[in-house]
Amino acid sequence: MFKRSLFTVLVLWVSVTSACAQGKDDPLWQRALKLHREAIVVDTHSDTTSAILDEGFDIGQRSARYHMDLPRMKEGGLTAEFFAVYVDKKFVKDNQSAHRALEMIDVVRHDIAGRYPNDFILAASVEDIRRAKAQGKIAALMGIEGGHAIEDSLRLLRDFYALGVRYMTLTHTNTNNWADSSGDAAKHNGLADFGKQVVLEMNRIGMMVDISHVADKTFFDVIAVTKAPIIASHSSARALANHPRNMTDDMLRAVAKNGGVVMVNFYPSFIDQTVMEADHRRDQELKPQLDAIRAKYQHEPEALAAEMRRFEEAHPLPRATLATLIKHIDHIAKTAGIDHVGLGSDFDGIPTVPVGMEDVSKLPHITYELLKLGYSERDVKKILGENLLRVFGEVERVSRQWAARQ
Repeated sequence: MFKRSLFTVLVLWVSVTSACAQGKDDPLWQRALKLHREAIVVDTHSDTTSAILDEGFDIGQRSARYHMDLPRMKEGGLTAEFFAVYVDKKFVKDNQSAHRALEMIDVVRHDIAGRYPNDFILAASVEDIRRAKAQGKIAALMGIEGGHAIEDSLRLLRDFYALGVRYMTLTHTNTNNWADSSGDAAKHNGLADFGKQVVLEMNRIGMMVDISHVADKTFFDVIAVTKAPIIASHSSARALANHPRNMTDDMLRAVAKNGGVVMVNFYPSFIDQTVMEADHRRDQELKPQLDAIRAKYQHEPEALAAEMRRFEEAHPLPRATLATLIKHIDHIAKTAGIDHVGLGSDFDGIPTVPVGMEDVSKLPHITYELLKLGYSERDVKKILGENLLRVFGEVERVSRQWAARQ
């Protein structure tokens, strides 16, 4: 079995070398491909799960519509993907948040790992990720996006952990009953008392605390409370693009002191100031049209996605580039330190991507660009995945230590 898997991986890498080279047959490109092939490559945020649940997408089939599918995950040399258990805020109204989370978890367990057992391993630990690498498979992990999914219950939090969830984003765009969001009005001046209990329980059970989407005050409250390193599963640098979803340099330094890691988001409106401002202007000028589309198709997710794609095509924004994305990685590495930056694409959760990073198959280009900047092979491997594994392993260690004290 191992030999057959290894042979398959080698064949795939021959094909990706041929496909990606396209003028990059220079020694540095060959070195980048070799390094990328050897590295553990981790992406901490993909919303492909929503496409599978809401639109019937088959991840095993190559798609021209989505950013991520099995053939291109292999071409991109991906070792591990944290699939988003994304729970839209609309599910809060009818107390359906936990129900939605369970459906999303089933997508990963049944439609991804269960449907393609020769290609995916349902993973829940650092050891599982390294085992997937050794077997030439892809580790499928889960992270809840939106703390309202636990419906204010530590029991549900523990249940989700038992089902394989290994991080939780404390808020999404909505402020919930215990934590303020960067995308909503503040109600708690950061993290409420119950929110502090949630963070400590996540520490205890070994679930990574994700601060992407939270308000700045919530972030600093988490830093003060947590006993384990934290992650930002898909956030970028505010010094380069002044968006509240991004992290200030003070926040980056706080993550470094905490021992955590910031996984860079690929969304052009989060990484390019010009694109962000154009996006804001478009939303303001065309708000009635956008509101009408969302209202008309609010109960038809597939039709809504199609209409939004048509809207994007009719009203295009300036394009960010791979170079812009690399600037965020470089800035975070220089501000927080090389041990505190990684990749959190947000593939299939964002309407546009940078030129040069059109889908998951393009990940080797990040390795190439980092080598071109002068990053050592050891440091590139940290950015590609080892930093996240270090944090994940430390979260596991804190949990074991907690259990030993009981």
